[in-house]
Amino acid sequence: MSSPKKQQKNAQRAKSKAKQNRIGKPAKTSAAQWLDHPFDDVKIDLSTFNFQDILDNGFDPADYDDLFQVMKAAEAINLQTMCTVFLQYPVLELVISEEEEEPATDFLMGLLIEYRIAIHGDDEDSAVAWIETPAFQKAYVDASRALQERNTHRAD
Repeated sequence: MSSPKKQQKNAQRAKSKAKQNRIGKPAKTSAAQWLDHPFDDVKIDLSTFNFQDILDNGFDPADYDDLFQVMKAAEAINLQTMCTVFLQYPVLELVISEEEEEPATDFLMGLLIEYRIAIHGDDEDSAVAWIETPAFQKAYVDASRALQERNTHRAD
């Protein structure tokens, strides 16, 4: 049986998902619309996030279904939009800002691999090969730069 903390997390996720299904999400149709706060309508409690637990036990891809669904919708626009959405995921932002570079990068890679497995049916080798493609690498760098530029302008 799952721990009480895990059960609470699962219940919260199910509740959020049910609410999303009842209310529906606003249609986001252009890349520009994805640049600002793509996860505003997704309830994420960062206080329950435990990176050490992920390092020790791995992560359950089902915990990131909200991320994967938003990434899938953004990928329909283009790869850079998908990367822009991915880089704004609050859990990922927290990990990048607070953790050592190597474990944070491993977590990021793990999420991207699990996305490809869950959404596109890739196996792990195919998912890694996709991440290593010049198209993905360019889209990722361009998305990073766009977000950095946006954040620099906001700070001014």
